[in-house]
Amino acid sequence: MTFKIRPDDLSHPATRQLVSSHVDEMRAGSEPEAVHAYDLERLRDPAVTLWSAWHGERVAGVGGLAHLDDERGELKSFRTHVDFLGRGVGRRILRHAIGEARIRGYRTLWLETGTAASFDAARHLYASEGFEPCGAFGDYAEHPESAFMTMRL
Repeated sequence: MTFKIRPDDLSHPATRQLVSSHVDEMRAGSEPEAVHAYDLERLRDPAVTLWSAWHGERVAGVGGLAHLDDERGELKSFRTHVDFLGRGVGRRILRHAIGEARIRGYRTLWLETGTAASFDAARHLYASEGFEPCGAFGDYAEHPESAFMTMRL
């Protein structure tokens, strides 16, 4: 299956719906202090680049890269549409974001994800691409529902 990855300004209703559903699910399944998914407003911040993957006219997934400083970036709001799970969408967007981080000259990438079983596939994906567990970073606090990972570029 082929996907076209492109920068996304959240002007398309399909990407807005996918992001909104992602945030709603995170809020429904986690304690409030453990929800770090960026909503539509936060993803529109100039320090965040969002990409979407498309299969024809259908959005298959989204993922973002937030600028932390000149040497560090953070992955944000990665989500695959349920109709495209298991088809490599997340990996394609992840590799795209890693490539962009290298172009920007970042030395490290960081991310926060969940610890529940529903996040097993995400943690496995990140680990398979070279991310390693680490402690809380930036403004995050350690929390039993949060897993932190980093990757040297």
